[in-house]
Amino acid sequence: MKRQLLTTFVVVCCSLFTWAATLPVIPAPVSTTEGEGYFEFDEGTVFSVENAEQLKAAELFVSHFGDCAGFLPAVGIGIDGGNVVFTTDSSIPAEGYKLNVAADRIDIKAADTPGFFYALQTLRQLLPGAFDGCKLQDGIRWQVPVMQVEDCPRFGYRSLMVDVARYFLPKSELLKLIDVAAMLKINKLHLHLVDDTGWRIEIKRYPRLMQVGAWRMHRDEPFPARPNQRPGETPNEGGYYTQDDIRDIVAFAAERQIEVIPEIEMPAHTNSSLAAYPELACPSVGEPITVLPGGGGRNTQFIYCAGNDSVFTFLQNILDEVMELFPSRYIHLGGDEAVKTYWGRCPRCKARMEAEHLANLEDLQGYFMERMSDYVRSKGKTPLGWDELTNHKLPDGIVICGWRGFGEAATKAAAQGHKFVMTPARVLYFIRYQGPQWFEPVTYFGNITLKNVYEYEPVQPKWAPEYEDLLMGVQASMWTEFCRSADDVQYLLFPRLLAAAEVAWCPKGVKDWEEFLHRTDAVLPHLDAMGINYARSMFNIDHKLTPNDGKITVEMSCIRPDVEIRYTTDGKEPAQDSKLYKKPFDLKKATVVKAATFRSGKQEGKTLTLNVTFNKATGREVTSDVANDYVLTNGLRGSDRHTDFEWTGWYGKDGSFTVDLGKRTSIKKVTLGCLTNSGMGVHTPSEIRLSVSDDNKRFRQVASAKHSHEDVFKVRTAIEDEVFDLNTRGRYLKVEFTNPGKCPVGDFKEGQDVWIYFDEIIVE
Repeated sequence: MKRQLLTTFVVVCCSLFTWAATLPVIPAPVSTTEGEGYFEFDEGTVFSVENAEQLKAAELFVSHFGDCAGFLPAVGIGIDGGNVVFTTDSSIPAEGYKLNVAADRIDIKAADTPGFFYALQTLRQLLPGAFDGCKLQDGIRWQVPVMQVEDCPRFGYRSLMVDVARYFLPKSELLKLIDVAAMLKINKLHLHLVDDTGWRIEIKRYPRLMQVGAWRMHRDEPFPARPNQRPGETPNEGGYYTQDDIRDIVAFAAERQIEVIPEIEMPAHTNSSLAAYPELACPSVGEPITVLPGGGGRNTQFIYCAGNDSVFTFLQNILDEVMELFPSRYIHLGGDEAVKTYWGRCPRCKARMEAEHLANLEDLQGYFMERMSDYVRSKGKTPLGWDELTNHKLPDGIVICGWRGFGEAATKAAAQGHKFVMTPARVLYFIRYQGPQWFEPVTYFGNITLKNVYEYEPVQPKWAPEYEDLLMGVQASMWTEFCRSADDVQYLLFPRLLAAAEVAWCPKGVKDWEEFLHRTDAVLPHLDAMGINYARSMFNIDHKLTPNDGKITVEMSCIRPDVEIRYTTDGKEPAQDSKLYKKPFDLKKATVVKAATFRSGKQEGKTLTLNVTFNKATGREVTSDVANDYVLTNGLRGSDRHTDFEWTGWYGKDGSFTVDLGKRTSIKKVTLGCLTNSGMGVHTPSEIRLSVSDDNKRFRQVASAKHSHEDVFKVRTAIEDEVFDLNTRGRYLKVEFTNPGKCPVGDFKEGQDVWIYFDEIIVE
């Protein structure tokens, strides 16, 4: 008896199919019917294909058996009696396939080579995880279940972007990522080859790009706080791909149905090339240009001169070599985050604006990008660019990658009839934290969990109907500012890339988070066998502690619904028999809460430790003009990460907050937790004032503290308590503070407003 596992969803891209996520495969096939029994691969298995392209796909799949099983099934064109048979069926949508597995035969049908390849990737994931390893395995039966599958992708553009400029990923490690991406049916690899931090591709016509542009100073500090190269220092970190390396990468990817798209940034993010050829910067720069080790501060404002024709010749010559190496139909030209300070001072740029009748500097960037886009199109290629290009006239034929926020700017391009790709920073930028930040390696910005990625729907309800037709697909973007090893890159990518692949492939409107987790668990052994360092953040616990009339209410949660949270309040490590968390609970005194997730008796996540302290302000009401001011009296200190949800902040302005201590009480000491993170523009106030009141109307100042400009902007990352010794009484305690103003010249965030953050006020 077969059991039919189907839903009633109609798939737009594959209208003949219905959707069912049943097999332990990511992305989930569109339609699945499971039967009874298994097909087993062994030394007698024979693959029969129709042509040379199918042969390559089959041989690549079969080669795994030689590594892990010790046998190689036969593969040939037109073999009679084959028991894995490829048949072309032109009625199947592009990249789609039909897979019919019986106990004695597998039939694969597709209209194109990618379809046959993706059918094999489905079989690949259904085989034991050891199939993707390089060690000979004994005692494993290489079986896949009897079934019928009909499948095709929602989007034709399913992309992974890897930033190899900020962290130069060795070729062998990049090839490993390509292989995993192929298993997940991703069909585009966007290589970010150029940035302020390094030039990563050999260009024979311009050797200084490799000699100078590919190298920077090694710094131990986190990316935003790395000092720029100083006079007398010799760059000692970097590298680049030779043209032979690029050919190898492109060929390896093509075998796996992945198109490699190069990005050559312009006009900004170009310190690496300007360090090699400084004459291409505006003459108004007037100072040495070096490859940047980190965020770079105001040096990121050094960009190509838009008034210098030599710049365009230089870039066209580079693109000629790039386009010869990359057969991709697309060339990404960047175009993002161009600060035009020096254009505004440059006589050449002013002359260009006059000659071209350009009204402003944004129009000048429009001219720059249109000129380069026209050159790419003249070579038969399609240009891509970041969504800042919507700030001015869009070049003809360009495809926009929507990244800022939720990628909304891309719809400005769609409104003008341009195709676009969604890669929103708020959902698909995998540099962000992927779980509770107390457990994660240091990076920056907020959280993007596996669940956030999985639940992302690129087509938004407010879009005009025609926008959906212009949406080519989605891209996961792996920026590498905080990566120092391939393990770091893998940790941030996986398992979130599994969810992104699902978004790119599966039909609209079909989500089942718990079912996706079961499939994720089944695919992870394949990542284990491939040596992928994936995160287990999905098992870690989020917490929220809120003041509650002198008590603290503790809430805990995990994005996985299939785990138990067990906790202790006596400082002991949690175990399977510890108290089960069912609902929020209150604390009335200082307590160490320890908690972890468990499944089937095994601890899955890391242990969460909440060292909750009590003082006269703990649990008391706070009033201010910011939303999360409750953290100031919730009894818990923050980490050195201001985005860990235990800090409350004010940006670019003075501020204040008032604590209601509940009754008139003596105040002997006040401690205010402050944070400095120079690289992120977080600094202490220049002045703090304390006042007390009995009626919350008439306040009298009881203490103050001032900090010099030098002390406020001294480079550091540190939690620094401001301590006030007092001898006063009152019910209401007001804290007022003065913002130190914009970050000064030479600061990492020169000219930008300052963030002020506090985590806790302690009243004794």
